[in-house]
Amino acid sequence: MSIIEVHDLTRKFKTTIAVENLSLHVEEGEVLGFLGPNGAGKTTTIRMLASIISPTSGYAIVAGRRTDGNVEELHEDIGLLTETPGFYDNLSARFNLEFYASFYPNIDVPVRVEKYLKMMGLWERQVSRVGTFSKGMKQRLALARALLHEPKVLFLDEPTAGLDPEAARQVRDTIKGLSQEGRTVLLSTHNLVEAEELCHRIAVIKTRLLALDSADNLRQRLFQRYVVVQLVSVQPELPGKMSQLPFVRRVEVEGNQVRFELVDPEKNRPELIERIVNVGGQVMEVSEEQHSLEDVYLSLVHGSSQN
Repeated sequence: MSIIEVHDLTRKFKTTIAVENLSLHVEEGEVLGFLGPNGAGKTTTIRMLASIISPTSGYAIVAGRRTDGNVEELHEDIGLLTETPGFYDNLSARFNLEFYASFYPNIDVPVRVEKYLKMMGLWERQVSRVGTFSKGMKQRLALARALLHEPKVLFLDEPTAGLDPEAARQVRDTIKGLSQEGRTVLLSTHNLVEAEELCHRIAVIKTRLLALDSADNLRQRLFQRYVVVQLVSVQPELPGKMSQLPFVRRVEVEGNQVRFELVDPEKNRPELIERIVNVGGQVMEVSEEQHSLEDVYLSLVHGSSQN
């Protein structure tokens, strides 16, 4: 069931097009990674979906509500973590959260504030002034604030930016837990390792949507899969003999390493190795050439692939 529906969403700033004809659906409980270079329109899209700014054209539905409708009701169903969250620095962490929680109806403010301060590892600092917090602590406090009303949908803009490894891990674990609870998360990040770890699907945007799929499916769409066989030595006749096999599409030799493009790598690999051994090849290692999400991202952003 789609909890976010985006239909031809476009936003112009004078003569500059920030987002152009963006259409996508996000399912309930899904973590969708939003990737793109600076200025690609990621933050603008989040601001439109959170009804902070209006689209020039197109529309979106979030948690069953159009974003150009009742903004107050929409904000009860969404949580937003901006890249640079603001707080009342001279007030305590607890007071800050109590103040923001008071805007939402029908919640037990003290109970929610305690729950999320503890979840973010900030309970022991509840009475400390936020101005004394590190950037990482402020980021965790901002995530606690976004969760206070337990929204159905979370928009997270660079949630681990500037955090130390331990704090970043805590935030990532929290995002995983939210997804398991059925919350939907749209995660804008430049951290590609983080995106691959957390996200069910990846949307790559550069003003327009370039691709939308799982990381594995994007790899398969953009890159050929090669089985790599390391030999003690490559006999001169081996490449030619292997090329004649019906399931071998391509053979490339580099030193004592041979790369094979196969019709079906999982199915064909055992027979390929058997044939190599039968013609006298001494196999040292068999692997599959791996492409990272960074390879996928750079291919899309700097290539011509369009979804």
